Amino acid sequence: MSNGSSVSRRTVLKTTGAAGIFSLAGCLGDGGNGTRGDAGGNNEVRFILNPAEADVDISEQYQPMFDHIESETDATVEPVETASYAATIQEIRRGGGEVADTSPSAAVAAQDQADVIGIRVAYGAAQYFSLITTTPDDNGVDSLSALEGKEIAMGSTLSVSGTLAPMVMLKNAGLDVGTAPDGEANDFTARYSDHSTARDQLIENPSIAAATTGAFSTAPHVPQEQFDEMSQDFVDISAEYESAGSATDEAELKLLAVSDPLPRAPLMSRSDWEADVRSDVEEAILSATEEDLSHGEDYEGEELWFTGVNEGSHEDFQPIAAILDELGLEFEDLE
Repeated sequence: MSNGSSVSRRTVLKTTGAAGIFSLAGCLGDGGNGTRGDAGGNNEVRFILNPAEADVDISEQYQPMFDHIESETDATVEPVETASYAATIQEIRRGGGEVADTSPSAAVAAQDQADVIGIRVAYGAAQYFSLITTTPDDNGVDSLSALEGKEIAMGSTLSVSGTLAPMVMLKNAGLDVGTAPDGEANDFTARYSDHSTARDQLIENPSIAAATTGAFSTAPHVPQEQFDEMSQDFVDISAEYESAGSATDEAELKLLAVSDPLPRAPLMSRSDWEADVRSDVEEAILSATEEDLSHGEDYEGEELWFTGVNEGSHEDFQPIAAILDELGLEFEDLE
């Protein structure tokens, strides 16, 4: 994905720095006066949760996974909710949890602090897609280049499908992304939030010209034939293809771009976690079936978006490293 030029590499994810890239207030648990924490007991497993969408109660969503782990091991699972993707990485680094639901970028960002247990699978697909969408009205936006000078609703600054992959897509379309997402883009204004908020801002706010999200958020609002015309990979691989267009009666969106296939988000464990129960917990996660991860019939919230976990490693996330390299981003100065 490199353009062959010498990219001036920048460093993001500093505990202090520009653009307020961390929103950590109120999101970190007590880890022992700010030092690396330990679980309350050898069999207590703190499970760090990643807030991909603001309108989901993620602890309730994950309860079947917690129940499965506890039924297969001697572990007791304690959820630890964070306020951002960046906070999830911070929590891993400070020892605030043993297992983490992370974004794909964390497999690169935290590779010295956490091991990849596996890659989450959604209905047989271990890859997913980023979408850039706009509204179908006559807003003058019919290509990515037409977004110059516009406001774009994006995901978290560390979201691969919500921000990082779309930044490369916009860059490849000829737009000057500047130092975004660490700093400001030169050819457009980025509004960072999360997938569902970005989608809703596009639908409800006329000043927003486009949204960049994971396909799980916006594909239901895009007519299926638009994917047929734009991306055979999406048709063949995406777990979201079958539901494409299913929510156009609520709000219809127009497809501007589809990313290359991206490795789905990993589940990770802290590298220096030495409890006896670790191997049992990791084995339980990898053995979980779609039935294990499903709620009962009386559950009214959002189901888990994944149906299993395939064994994986850091090498599976080299496409993410390439995206970061294209944007000139580094993570090693987080400490």
